[in-house]
Amino acid sequence: MSSIRFNNQHYLDRQSSRESNARSYPRRIPIAIRKAMGIQVTDVEGKIYYDCLAGAGTLALGHNHPVVREAIEKTLRSEYPLHTLDLTTPIKDKFVEELYSVLPHSFAQKAKIQFCGPAGTDAVEAALKIVKTATGKRSILSFQGGYHGMTHGALSLMGNLGAKEKIPGLMSDVHFLPYPYEYRCPFGIGGEESIKIHQHFIERFLDDPERGVTQPAGLILEMVQGEGGAIPAPDHWANHIRNITKKHNIPMIIDEIQTGFGRTGKMFAFEHAEIEPDVLVLSKAIGGSLPLAVVVYQEELDQWGPGAHAGTFRGNQMAMAAGLATICFIRENQIANHAAKMGELLQSKLRLIQQATSSIGEVRGRGLMIGAEIINRHLSPDHLGSYPAHPELARLIQQECFKRGLILELGGRHGSVVRFLPPLIITSEQIEEITNIFGEAVLAAERQSSPHQEASIL
Repeated sequence: MSSIRFNNQHYLDRQSSRESNARSYPRRIPIAIRKAMGIQVTDVEGKIYYDCLAGAGTLALGHNHPVVREAIEKTLRSEYPLHTLDLTTPIKDKFVEELYSVLPHSFAQKAKIQFCGPAGTDAVEAALKIVKTATGKRSILSFQGGYHGMTHGALSLMGNLGAKEKIPGLMSDVHFLPYPYEYRCPFGIGGEESIKIHQHFIERFLDDPERGVTQPAGLILEMVQGEGGAIPAPDHWANHIRNITKKHNIPMIIDEIQTGFGRTGKMFAFEHAEIEPDVLVLSKAIGGSLPLAVVVYQEELDQWGPGAHAGTFRGNQMAMAAGLATICFIRENQIANHAAKMGELLQSKLRLIQQATSSIGEVRGRGLMIGAEIINRHLSPDHLGSYPAHPELARLIQQECFKRGLILELGGRHGSVVRFLPPLIITSEQIEEITNIFGEAVLAAERQSSPHQEASIL
């Protein structure tokens, strides 16, 4: 083995020469990772970073957590099969039992599960097939700002236009509804009155026999829009949407690919609103850092036939073992409660930075799924006092964070929301260090953006 040590740029250049133009993260996070443990990663040059991207929320327990490694190693030592299509094994049986144990009992006792291809987007495709087959309908209701994956059907449900503008012939009969985004209210009203209007709008829309949309096969919703900018749905709004879908016999699909398994302070984000879906889409954390995706749905929707949805890699036994260990750890150690407490602490620290700087319009989120919306105060606000997005400054803040050893990703409208998705095991001490770095980065970016503007962290 060669003893030559290469720097980050060496690997980035090789990646650029070989990988497709569609690669994304390396353009904003120029790093070659050599080692990872917990909430930190180390690059090939030996620099350590706090990882608040965490596999876009996949790494619920952080990198190389002992219970995950033990589960993988035990599976390898046991001579269990590693790949079984949809044939069952003792590992798979235990995984399903543990998953059902953390779902609301009333939902789990009448639920079926479908193992999908290893990405969440395939589980979304399966969910679409389930509701269309069961209802015989074709229209799907989605929400502005939503994100559900990059395959053909899932892409059709996406609010962001960037990835879909150049793709002709996307799935037809997708209709978008406004999502309650308080800082940029789609009705230009804001506050509690805006939520009421949202509710009335959707109710009247579905009651209208000439709404222009055929009877929907399903409605798909994120309880916290992730890529849309860490925007949580108000509980009473979500509860009202659930009642409306029941009234009109529209299956409700809740996409918990990013919010599931403690991320928002409860095991599943829909529990905040005290509702239950008809179809639940799960991926990311469910595989304990390995690829896995499932759909859990009410048994009355189980009307498709054998082979109606398949996938070679739906039998990933190591992912099931790692996922089983992860779910058990989250449940036994009350990690969802920990995420709720750490999320409150993180938001409070970010709001202090917001008060001491000039470029953060809103800090929002739920649990450890948090966003800071970056704004341009040099331009005029709208009538609600919301300033225009400032994507250039958001990118600059991201770069300044990276220089200081903090990995964050951007999202939201115009890519102007700095997103925090740390592992759920994050400590208060780590939050202190992370927010110190972030505060310094915001100040540095503001100075570069406005050289004559002075500010200091209080």
